[in-house]
Amino acid sequence: MAGGAVVAGGTVPVMTRLVACYWTVAGPVDIHYGREWSTFDWRDRCAHAARVGFSGVGLWSADIEHQLEVRSIPEMAQIFRDAGLRDIEIEFAQDFFMPEGSPQKAESDRVKPILFEAAAAFDAHHIKAGNIPAAECDFDHLAEALARLCAEAAEHTDAKIAYEIIPTDPQVDSLEDALELVRRAGAPPNLGIAIDTWHMSKLGISPEQLAAVDIGQIAWVELSDGHFHNLDDFVYEVTCDRRLPGEGEFDIPGYVRALQAAGYDQPWGVEVLSADLRSLPIEEAFTRAYETSQAQFTAGVA
Repeated sequence: MAGGAVVAGGTVPVMTRLVACYWTVAGPVDIHYGREWSTFDWRDRCAHAARVGFSGVGLWSADIEHQLEVRSIPEMAQIFRDAGLRDIEIEFAQDFFMPEGSPQKAESDRVKPILFEAAAAFDAHHIKAGNIPAAECDFDHLAEALARLCAEAAEHTDAKIAYEIIPTDPQVDSLEDALELVRRAGAPPNLGIAIDTWHMSKLGISPEQLAAVDIGQIAWVELSDGHFHNLDDFVYEVTCDRRLPGEGEFDIPGYVRALQAAGYDQPWGVEVLSADLRSLPIEEAFTRAYETSQAQFTAGVA
């Protein structure tokens, strides 16, 4: 590891800031189809993140709302800062492009102020956005809606909007689509694309292709490993069958080297949606997620 500062019992690397994304360390949750809030206490999550060396963690909207039953967002942010953490990912802005009057758009509008408030209170690195439900949408309409989302976000927070490329998004399932979306949205300064090495590998997007992208357009990068063969149940695979970095078939060090060479100097997320990982005790989940991810940088990479 390249040097570090000891905070709250943990060591945060100076050169490589790793963020434990929400689903990686949320414990036994039901992703998208059930109880999404974590039974792991927020204070414990922050403490374990700092203990092992993460520079931050992630929050999903349902978990924020659950915590609001016992504490305010400013209180959550204070717990986070008291643990010595600095980087946070806020999720997830979706359905913002759906038709006015639809249930999906109404729910998106309800959640959006919560995301903005949390991003402001935590001084968040970004709010992740995308099309998890794989809804069909006119491309220009999507771009216009994304531009409006960015403008609204800028009124409340300095956090970027990071639009994620995912294989099931009918509009944005390639680098070219993502970059064109940013262009048609007017390339606002608080908009960029989110790169996940699991999605990149499944889409056949190589490290070399990522290295050729203007690094200023990449707002966020997440590390996640897996296997190249596809399961019959893709929803299960994407939410329950990923691997920790270095424990699958994907070239995680290659993605790291390529993005570092291109000039990526932001925090790196660790997003591993795995039923096995979610079954572990909180201490082991944080430790394994950090150690496997940090190893991608220390093995002659960084």
